[in-house]
Parts: sequence; structure tokens; C-alpha cells
Amino acid sequence: MSNITEKVQEELKQAREVCESSGDDSKECAVAWDAVEELEAESSHESESKVKNSLEVYCDDNPDAAECRLYED
Repeated sequence: MSNITEKVQEELKQAREVCESSGDDSKECAVAWDAVEELEAESSHESESKVKNSLEVYCDDNPDAAECRLYED
């Protein structure tokens, strides 16, 4: 998800630059902001679709349980 957040930030920066150089009422500015809105909508839909399963819910409530231990190599 952080990847999509980075893309949104990049598009925001680009949209601001485009609007500053070509004017707020230009077609290029509108297109740039449309791209930002599309990425934000995609990010929103992606976060909504991730529903936790029963084990994830259990581990959130009981992080010290044996079933929830994470081992790193």
C-alpha cells in the first residue's frame, strides 16, 4: 500500500507543478488532478477490500498467544 501512497504523492507534486506552469484553468491542470483523484480512489478501494480473517482478529486481541508468534530468520 505504501507504493500507492508514494504514487499519490508524486502525482500531487506533478499536478501542482503543471497547474503552476500552465495555469489553474488549463486542460493540462485538470488532467493532472484527475490522475490524482483516480489514484486516491484506488488507494481507498484497496484499503476497504482488506478484511481481516479470524486468526488476524484473534492475534490483534491476543498478541502473545502461541498461534500469533512471528519468528525471524
